[in-house]
Amino acid sequence: MEQNNDRSLFELNVDAQARSFLAETAKWGKFFAILGFIFCVIIVLVGVLFATNYEEFGKAINAYDNNNSLREIGPALGIVYVVGAVIYFFPCLYLLRFSNQMKEALTSDDQTKLTSAFKNLKSMFRFFGILTIIVIAIYIVIVFVAVASGA
Repeated sequence: MEQNNDRSLFELNVDAQARSFLAETAKWGKFFAILGFIFCVIIVLVGVLFATNYEEFGKAINAYDNNNSLREIGPALGIVYVVGAVIYFFPCLYLLRFSNQMKEALTSDDQTKLTSAFKNLKSMFRFFGILTIIVIAIYIVIVFVAVASGA
């Protein structure tokens, strides 16, 4: 049961309705990718602000509360924000590549561009899937540590 790699499994074709759906998906994908890049920049700026001005934030908070915890966690919080922005950058990049290549594929009827567009979409979903598994694993570890320390 060997299959030819040059042929699709079901001989699928992209009809006019599918083309319009893909074109609209590419437009929305580009919108969300650009919005994601803007959020990445904002997150980095907030992270740098926390990391560099943590003492000022601590003084402002001390006017209402005498807890100096922000002075101690300010730089760490800034680093977490910057790392989070870097992590979020990659799915936005994959989504932008998908959108641009999909638009090019639909205008030029280029199968290679279409395949590359779907490859970037797959990479974006795989990235989010792996990230979700990591976050769930971290939550499970936190729950176990919380239960163990409370017992």
